[in-house]
Amino acid sequence: MTTHTDLRRLLRQIDQQSYKAYNDLKGRYDFPEFVLLIDRVQGDPFASPSQCRIRMPQSRANFPPELFSNPSRAIALRDYLTRQFDRVAQTLRQRRGSGSSGLIAITQPGQAILDRTAALVSETEVELRFVVGLPAFGRRVAGIQAAEMLCDDLPELIDRTLKYAALDAKALQRHIETVEDADWIRDHLVEQNLVAFVADGAILPRQSGVDERPLKQDSIAFQAPESLRVEFTCPNRGKISGMGIPAGVTLIVGGGYHGKSTLLRAIELGIYNHIPGDGREYVVTNPAAVKIRAEDGRSIARVDISPFINHLPQGRSTTQFSTQNASGSTSQAANIVEALEAGAKVLLVDEDTAATNFMIRDRRMQALIAKDKEPITPFIDKVRQLYTEYGVSTILVMGGSGDYFDVADTVIAMQDFQPQDVTDQAKAIAQQYATARAPEGGQEFGSLTPRILKLGNPPSEDDRPPKRKVRDLDTIVLGREEIDLSAVEQIVETAQLRAIAATLLYLQQHYVNGQQTLPDVLDSIMAIIQTKGFDALTFLPEGDFALFRRFELAAAINRWRSLQ
Repeated sequence: MTTHTDLRRLLRQIDQQSYKAYNDLKGRYDFPEFVLLIDRVQGDPFASPSQCRIRMPQSRANFPPELFSNPSRAIALRDYLTRQFDRVAQTLRQRRGSGSSGLIAITQPGQAILDRTAALVSETEVELRFVVGLPAFGRRVAGIQAAEMLCDDLPELIDRTLKYAALDAKALQRHIETVEDADWIRDHLVEQNLVAFVADGAILPRQSGVDERPLKQDSIAFQAPESLRVEFTCPNRGKISGMGIPAGVTLIVGGGYHGKSTLLRAIELGIYNHIPGDGREYVVTNPAAVKIRAEDGRSIARVDISPFINHLPQGRSTTQFSTQNASGSTSQAANIVEALEAGAKVLLVDEDTAATNFMIRDRRMQALIAKDKEPITPFIDKVRQLYTEYGVSTILVMGGSGDYFDVADTVIAMQDFQPQDVTDQAKAIAQQYATARAPEGGQEFGSLTPRILKLGNPPSEDDRPPKRKVRDLDTIVLGREEIDLSAVEQIVETAQLRAIAATLLYLQQHYVNGQQTLPDVLDSIMAIIQTKGFDALTFLPEGDFALFRRFELAAAINRWRSLQ
């Protein structure tokens, strides 16, 4: 058995040696109250920090079982511990040499509460996964400083992070109950025929386009119109009221800068739970809701976009449409069909990020350009069919075309960030000012045919998988290939990108055989992750992964140019 005393002695012995001497640290070390596992040692001070884990028995941590008695509570507890470790680690951090020397860090959570690999809790133990920047001066081991960091600072950090008695019990309880109540509402949307819920009192505006924290000054608390107000009785906080958005076709209208896109953005991220104080804790959305937008320049592989686009010039097929450089309309059509293929039940569309010619063709344009000269069937003529034939609802921000009044079930007007139910007025206007617009695209939406997934150049058994990395919050790099996910707006943390990248490599090695449909592959992969965790997909236990949905994984697959 190797103890913390042995670790301190070893670090002192290798002081001032070549940085590679740190390789001897890999292994397990028993401390008085926990076990330290060093899984991977970095190659030099400027390389990715070393991967470590802490395991503490519940006899020391003493978390009451009711705090992780169901999946909602367990995820919330793990999220809280991750945030606690991050806060305390930042207060203890000291610079101890070159590169990342002195770093002790865990994946940094945002406003969303996600199922992450950074913290694990069971009846027997608690595990935290983090990284350490082993200190050096130049390329020489700073053994004395490393001993202080691992044998002195780390125990203090763990003492303030992994013991229930050291935490704010009320804040932890609130964190857990907030998640449990939001999940409860999400589970009960369908029985009330709703696709989304926005609680009274919610604060929807954010500080900026790159800062997801709530706007504190001049923010207006959300209040539901009476005609759309619904109530839920949550297991912890009891009754909560707010605006329910019914299944079907919903328009969000209003003047510029009155909160249309802000409301849609909150609904879009309502697939996730949020931390107490975020303002959107009880903005809850059907988990199969997918944001759709135009995406000029993306690649498309054999997608049947014929419900929206046909008879292209030069006789190009639209039942198996492929391109390396999609237009706005073809990309938006493909994005919808791909989302439906993956199982989407709600589409979220904002006219500001949509292709205009894909959304509407008014009566005057129909008169000028005959239908047999226009390959695009606009979304207005398919949105109702999607709901009646496939049960797929749509929430659409539309400020520029009243033609959509004819196909909407619900119309919500935003004024000064407050919603009003104007469905009756919109329907009356539609009758009073008939557009004489001719419906296009036929009586049915069209078929949805799942595609078979295969790899363009299948790897041999001897091939090493390509290296993976992520860049910012929008790009995965696998070997020399980049996968641009900047238009996939429901990815909220880099940890999700890292997890998607690892899953793609696992998929490449095990699933892309030209025999399974894409939905079947998604079912299989998500089942493995749900039952066995991400550790089943990787060589080492990873602490910087966060769970994604099948829709974001499908989006990455559909933009991976190596796949067919």
